[in-house]
Amino acid sequence: MVPFLLVLLPLLVLSVGPCCEGGRILVYPVDGSHWVNMRILVEALHARGHQLTVLRSSTSWYVSEHSPHYTSITVLQAKPQNIESHEFMTAFLRRSVEIRKGEGSLTAFFAYYINLFHMVKENQRVVAKLVVTMFEDHSLMRRLQDSQFDMVLTDPVFPAGVLVAHYLQLPLVLNVRWLFNGEGHFALAPSPLSYIPQLFSRLSDRMDFIQRVSNFLYYGLSLYMYWFISNPPFQAVCEQYFDSGVNVLSIIQGADLWLMRADFVFEFPRPTMPNVVYMGGFQCKPSQPLPAELEEFVQSSGEHGVVIMSLGTLLGGLQPELSEVIASAFARLPQKVVWRHLGEKPSTLGNNTLLLDWLPQNDLLGHPKTRAFVTHGGTNGIYEAIYHGVPIVGLPLIFDQFDNMVRLEARGVAQVLEVTALDVESLTQTLLDVLDKKKPYRDNMHRLSKLHHDQPLKPIDSAIFWLEFVMRHKGAAHLRTESYRMPWYAYHNVDVLALLFTAATTILLFLWVTCKCLCWSLCRSRKVKLQ
Repeated sequence: MVPFLLVLLPLLVLSVGPCCEGGRILVYPVDGSHWVNMRILVEALHARGHQLTVLRSSTSWYVSEHSPHYTSITVLQAKPQNIESHEFMTAFLRRSVEIRKGEGSLTAFFAYYINLFHMVKENQRVVAKLVVTMFEDHSLMRRLQDSQFDMVLTDPVFPAGVLVAHYLQLPLVLNVRWLFNGEGHFALAPSPLSYIPQLFSRLSDRMDFIQRVSNFLYYGLSLYMYWFISNPPFQAVCEQYFDSGVNVLSIIQGADLWLMRADFVFEFPRPTMPNVVYMGGFQCKPSQPLPAELEEFVQSSGEHGVVIMSLGTLLGGLQPELSEVIASAFARLPQKVVWRHLGEKPSTLGNNTLLLDWLPQNDLLGHPKTRAFVTHGGTNGIYEAIYHGVPIVGLPLIFDQFDNMVRLEARGVAQVLEVTALDVESLTQTLLDVLDKKKPYRDNMHRLSKLHHDQPLKPIDSAIFWLEFVMRHKGAAHLRTESYRMPWYAYHNVDVLALLFTAATTILLFLWVTCKCLCWSLCRSRKVKLQ
């Protein structure tokens, strides 16, 4: 009875507890797949009766100007961010894949990061310019101030919303996994490099000596990206509009609440902080019935079931030669295949494969006949696979997808292939391994799924509760560590160590001088006696 009440109590608190009636929330989203996450929170908050205003740019790719769930304010932007351009991102992907064909050489390594840093630098420069445009629009800023918002909800991977929140002096809530300089936890919580892998390192939490050296070097790479690539455009904005000593990272570290898109079922364990709320998989939901034609195709798979393949909303198109390899491998399977594919139909396509411009990914993953998921490793798709218990074949392409796949491999629920070295035989064998009932991939994923579901509150309900908590209490400063206000030498106790070292050295030096003087005095007295 007692365990039952412990589970029931949080649900009752959420359902009948205090709510912020008529709460006003300013939302500054990031476009692309990040808006897919933010939109879910926006719709859930709207359903709770809150009024939401979304700041969007005139070049926005995904964020609609008109919606029944929010009121939008559109800021004129002359040049779009590169992540808002499908053409740019497609070209960036192709260039990244091309560079990786020479993987293992220093030339390829530097070319890859030069390409990445160029993209990031240009994007941050455009975002910072948009912030200046908003700050210089006094009518807009007066409108935002007069609206009397209760808080700002933003994604800090491109920190325009962070700067707006500081300008308006409002409580700040972050919908976050990545910051503009790496993984979010590194800015917030102690992060020992001995067992916490850096972004892009492709390491797990079990590192040998060489891997720890590599992880340390990737940490240095992240510092370079922060100081010389990401931060300078925003630091210029801070110096122009804020008091001295203010920088973007300190504002982010001072946020009231971090809604972290992570679940330790998937993420490696690590130190954390009281103002972090974990909501990994909050976008997941039970599957709905498939359209009639698609259901008929899935049912025609019989006992073998179906394989789902999708490379996300952005990366749906592949180079034609790569598509031919994938189509040939699929043709060898006894399963039916549903493939979200853009571009020319592969000549090697088998009769068992259905090509679609768009597919209901969540509903397919939740279908009882689905046996495996072929994916690039985007976070949304990964959590949907975990939610429904579907093992994965990974084809990571860019950004954090490689690190995501390392985590899945460490959990024993996925096999990962390098797309630049992909061939029909290796892909076919990998698919057969993951589909094989005698191998542990499916059982391991079912175990992860059970762990993910076994929570007192659904991730989305937990997120909404804490968002309303911040509005009710005008922030959550009591949960926030004050470490971000400390200079680096105080945070790492360099000054204390320096004092102790100086004191110890002084004492040792004093003892040495004293002993030397005593020895000298004894030697002299002996000489006097001998004389």
